Amino acid sequence: MKKILFFIFFIFLSTSLIYAEEISLNLEEAIAIGLRDNPNILLGEEEINKAKQILSQSYSSLFPNLNLGLNLQDAKEFYPKDITSINTQIGLTQALYQGGRIINTISLNKDKILLSQTILDKTKLELVLAIKKAFYSLLLQEKLVELNKNILENIQAHLKTQKERYKYGQVSESDILSIETSLSNAQKSYEEALNQKESLEALLKNLLFLKEEIIIKPQGEFIYEPKEIVYDTAFLEALSKRPEIKEYELKERMAKKQVEITRSLNRPNISAAWNYYSGSRTSLGTVSQKGWQDYQTLGVSVQWPIFDGMLTQHKINEALVDLKQTQILKEKIKKDIILELKETYLFLKDAIAKLRKAEAELLLYQDNLSVAEEKYKKGEISWLDKEDAMLKYEISLFNKQSAIYEYILAKASFEKAQGGM
Repeated sequence: MKKILFFIFFIFLSTSLIYAEEISLNLEEAIAIGLRDNPNILLGEEEINKAKQILSQSYSSLFPNLNLGLNLQDAKEFYPKDITSINTQIGLTQALYQGGRIINTISLNKDKILLSQTILDKTKLELVLAIKKAFYSLLLQEKLVELNKNILENIQAHLKTQKERYKYGQVSESDILSIETSLSNAQKSYEEALNQKESLEALLKNLLFLKEEIIIKPQGEFIYEPKEIVYDTAFLEALSKRPEIKEYELKERMAKKQVEITRSLNRPNISAAWNYYSGSRTSLGTVSQKGWQDYQTLGVSVQWPIFDGMLTQHKINEALVDLKQTQILKEKIKKDIILELKETYLFLKDAIAKLRKAEAELLLYQDNLSVAEEKYKKGEISWLDKEDAMLKYEISLFNKQSAIYEYILAKASFEKAQGGM
């Protein structure tokens, strides 16, 4: 039974491996996939389509309504003679004035389209930043996994050497135990790095809306590209480009139009109507007669609400409160953006300072490695000593890559704060 279960498990595992698809992605490709397939982007695009349909609905109020009515009645055993009547009615109504409600509603729905587009732009900015963070985090984590693997192998080599020396009494048992403890910690760090890599890969797949069985291999390098940053220029760009500011400017404009729409409830409604009636019936007299009785009416209707228990006034007051809230939120979002820009600017400056420090340390360990390699060639140090120098250099290289990683994310956050991609 155990053999059968093991065989089934082996077949399942083999099938999973066969159908697992590995794809290599650079940052630009990842962003393109995310902007194409992420559900939040697709929902935003559908919101724009929905807003367009709502605008089309509001235009219908500008056109007349045409209705056709048909009525056929056949009265039997009620009159001395059966009576059949046919009535036809055609009605045409056209709104002439509704207190500005129609025009303001159309204008409001146009702004809703712009608002949906602005919210989509904001979603895109947030998604691009999230993809950049996830992509570079996964890329750095792969390098950390490789580094932890090298550290683990280095400690294993040290343990093997020390055990040989222990046989000849050159090291104590406590030295062996100390290295074994370091080995255990290194093994733990390596496994944690693998788990974190898997978690980051799952996050990136979620952002790109990829299937679970796909394996992502990020392609890229940590490259420092110096860029002159002028805070005052970035500040002006943020105030002009950030979608959030455009969003609340539109909401404020829409709130003002909503006030006007609500006020139209207190204004007169004027409409014109034309009706055409046509009917045919048998006569109730002794002689049955058939004929068409046609007539038409044309009129203008005026309705002016005089008193509704102050209901409309309360609705106007509510709309004014909504406008005031929108104006307050607009000023608040400006302050929040200024704070975000300042914080990301300072983070970027800190990242540049850390990067310069990491570069200086890398040069030091690179020089130490060159010296160790020369000594190894001359037989002055062991292979393990040379590997120790190599490992220290790899650690310093990873530290520089980590510093570049922080710089890239800080730069991306600063660009997002400016309103750019």
